[in-house]
Amino acid sequence: MICEEIREKLFSLQDTQYQQFQAKLLPTLPPDTVIGVRTPQLRKYAKELSKRKDISEFLDALPHPYFDENQLHAFLISGIRDYDACMLQVQKFLPFVDNWATCDQLSPAVFGRHKEELLREIRGWLASGRTYTVRFAIGMLMRYYLDEAFDPAYPEMVAAVRDEDYYVRMMVAWYFATALARQYDAVLPYIGNHRLDDWTHRRAIQKAVESYRITKEQKEYLKTLRKRSS
Repeated sequence: MICEEIREKLFSLQDTQYQQFQAKLLPTLPPDTVIGVRTPQLRKYAKELSKRKDISEFLDALPHPYFDENQLHAFLISGIRDYDACMLQVQKFLPFVDNWATCDQLSPAVFGRHKEELLREIRGWLASGRTYTVRFAIGMLMRYYLDEAFDPAYPEMVAAVRDEDYYVRMMVAWYFATALARQYDAVLPYIGNHRLDDWTHRRAIQKAVESYRITKEQKEYLKTLRKRSS
């Protein structure tokens, strides 16, 4: 069976030192669920597996017990070129995503050519209440809707997210830091008017100040907004 074959292959690629390092970066996962396969090897293996006629058996075998299998799954989905087929697999997989790394690696290129259809799905994901589904939705808004497809309604959607989970709040901060770099004038009021909770507000400014895409003058002004005015 392909699932057993894949698992054996992943263990054959295991790097034990990397496994120990990677497990520390994934505190929400039990360390023994991390095999320790490096990302370039996973990407290469995903390309090989994408040609297999029986790969659907692996894609249907959810949930996967190992982090590296989830990473491989994300890379396989990201390579699907048909929008409808890709979206079907994304919708099946998202409820089983259980860590920030897999969430962020799930990045289908085909979505960039279907922004109108994708936006409908993003609205549903934002309202899902599932940590990594919400994080994924914000990531898609950050990737595809901050340039020519930007609309002032989109940062409003992100600012409206109310979730105490660290990984959602960090993605909100990342979104606004990136949005400041690309749509500074439109997004600045969210920081200036303190629209985010205090923790996320400070993290967004911190990330923005660290960005090379924001001018020195903009950074200096953002630093003055770190504390809520009395």
